[in-house]
Amino acid sequence: MFLTISTTGTPERPATDLGFLLHKHPERAQAFSTSHGTAHVLYPEATAERCTAALLLEVDPVALVRRGKGKGRGGAPDAALAQYVNDRPYAASSLLAVALAQVFKTALHGRCRALPERAAEPLPLRIEVPALPARGGAELVRELFGPLGWTTVDAEPVALDAEFPEWGDSRYVRLVLEGEGLRLADALNQLYVLLPVLDDAKHYWVAPDEVDKLLRAGEGWLAAHPRRELITTRYLSRRRGLAREAAERLELVRLAEADGLDVEDVDNAVDETSDTEERPVPLAEHRRAAILAALRAAGATRVLDLGCGQGQLVQALLKDARFTEIVGVDVSVRALTVAARRLRLDRMGERQAARVKLVQGSLAYTDKRLGGYDAAVLSEVVEHLDPPRLPALEYAVFGAARPRTVVVTTPNVEYNVRWETLPAGHVRHGDHRFEWTRAEFREWAGAVAGRHGYAVEFAPVGADDPEVGAPTQMAVFTRSGEEDEPRTKKQEEDRA
Repeated sequence: MFLTISTTGTPERPATDLGFLLHKHPERAQAFSTSHGTAHVLYPEATAERCTAALLLEVDPVALVRRGKGKGRGGAPDAALAQYVNDRPYAASSLLAVALAQVFKTALHGRCRALPERAAEPLPLRIEVPALPARGGAELVRELFGPLGWTTVDAEPVALDAEFPEWGDSRYVRLVLEGEGLRLADALNQLYVLLPVLDDAKHYWVAPDEVDKLLRAGEGWLAAHPRRELITTRYLSRRRGLAREAAERLELVRLAEADGLDVEDVDNAVDETSDTEERPVPLAEHRRAAILAALRAAGATRVLDLGCGQGQLVQALLKDARFTEIVGVDVSVRALTVAARRLRLDRMGERQAARVKLVQGSLAYTDKRLGGYDAAVLSEVVEHLDPPRLPALEYAVFGAARPRTVVVTTPNVEYNVRWETLPAGHVRHGDHRFEWTRAEFREWAGAVAGRHGYAVEFAPVGADDPEVGAPTQMAVFTRSGEEDEPRTKKQEEDRA
């Protein structure tokens, strides 16, 4: 993949000044090692009248697979089809954006010791990107670059096959930008942000510091951009919390610019040292606290988190030394990868690492690895299963694994009328197959307890509304001491 940056000049102000601004000599071809391949900088032409710098990135497909497996959260969707054969070596993406920031770092920040006045003034620029993925088409490309000061934004769709025009266009465009009102640093920062936005994928994990990178690269243009929301959402890989933080900070920037003030002068309405307003505790925190309290009351030390998702409960369990062995189980490899990052398993000390394990497994099947534990947690899990599969989960947990304590939490559908943003008749999450009333949950839990030799108690989680109950309902199953060995399916059928 590559892009070219061209400028024109005069004998008094030669175009070859571009070499000073990029800190790369026009008479030398240079190579730079990146985490996913090699970046080359060369000058196809370098005269006083016209100078062109080219950035060519050779992607190592093996390195791409080893470092990010070519997919994952925010990863390239095409790489999910084939790890080694995909468009990443050819189409401009976040790989090229990162290489651009690494190779042209000083120019990106608008610094040039040799020609500081040239770095601070607009240049006649022409930028070409031969193959740019554009999820949204050529029209979106024009919507993103059009308001940024370019006089020409040419996004020409690339045909799927020139020999077969009836097949139509691909999702790639050939981008040409031309203008005379932008500094080189402005153009580079726009590319750094908008290349991965148009590709709508990132090859690396999007951490909270990406918000700072976005605001730094978007200084002077992003706050007032008409497609600001789309840019921030895509750049941050649709991580809602980060996108919300970016939107709030950009709004402060917009207000400050409108009033000719510094951001610090606008964001001074609250004195944090004297802020005594009580903030509402998220329901997820209430839920984890209730589960931890139930596990402590049961005296559990070895705990299964069944359907652990991204590892929030596992992380909370690790903070309490009484839980000596914690196993997170989930059918999703992607969720387990996110959980491992959250827990920082690769940096964890040996003693701490010995307490936790993440394993892939389906709760619809019996698993010998799950036997012999003090407690198991099914937090917001059962509602994600189709009702006909609940008996399989029931047997795998209560019939085969048979921990002494089982904690189950699930939404209370009666409380949904209290969510102002939830349309009537809708469940809380698109993947929920059902949501139970309090009576339905008690009926199911009581039947499960009776079939498998458990007693069960119920508790509300969150604010307990006198009319519709709490938002989350919890059942704590405690096994009677009469039987410790797992039962066979035949024994379960005979007991039933």
